[in-house]
Amino acid sequence: MFKPFRLCIPVAAAALLVGCATTDPNTGQTQRSTTGTGAGIGALVGAAAGALSGDGSTSRRDRAMIGAAVGAAAGAGIGAYMDRQENELRDSMQGTGIGVDRRGDDIVLNMPSSVTFGFDSSELTSGARNALNDVGSILTQYTDTRVNIAGHTDSTGNADYNQRLSERRAQAVGNYLAQSGVASNRLNMRGFGESQPIANNDSESGRAQNRRVEITLTPIESQFQQQ
Repeated sequence: MFKPFRLCIPVAAAALLVGCATTDPNTGQTQRSTTGTGAGIGALVGAAAGALSGDGSTSRRDRAMIGAAVGAAAGAGIGAYMDRQENELRDSMQGTGIGVDRRGDDIVLNMPSSVTFGFDSSELTSGARNALNDVGSILTQYTDTRVNIAGHTDSTGNADYNQRLSERRAQAVGNYLAQSGVASNRLNMRGFGESQPIANNDSESGRAQNRRVEITLTPIESQFQQQ
């Protein structure tokens, strides 16, 4: 029962070792690459799927090797695709107050309310509109990502009101991106109110961090498997 999985391990390990390690030409230190990690994970998944598939005309080992190659290519493609998108977003968001964070293959844009909205408002500031113009321009070039927009508030005031405010703010960001040319079927807007703080609401600095809109860009893996 465990033979197919054992066949996958050396193939995936090879992909991880080759794809994940890069050397910094300035320091000589070995660094891990998100593209290589994607290739290694893709190889493992592909090898497992390949080993368990087929009609018996091809050996399990051969199917595992083929699956690993396909999976590694898809994983590496996703990583490289998101790397390029991340670099462009980092360049365009410099000086805007909007943070760019990489979480695996996802990219998260953290938009604090001090940048995006006035007090108790869901109307985008001029600075936010300018930044979203740049975001929208990049997103229209990278169409193989989903755009999840989440509104958040601090815990001050009524929880139900905060929930509705977070929804309006997420919707405002989504609507603006749609007007900028981002396809509406890629956009998912949702408000979380005060339920997902990232800092302590007992201090003003903590509450300021909690008042935010996060845009999470997630690769559509099925698009890469078809390429």
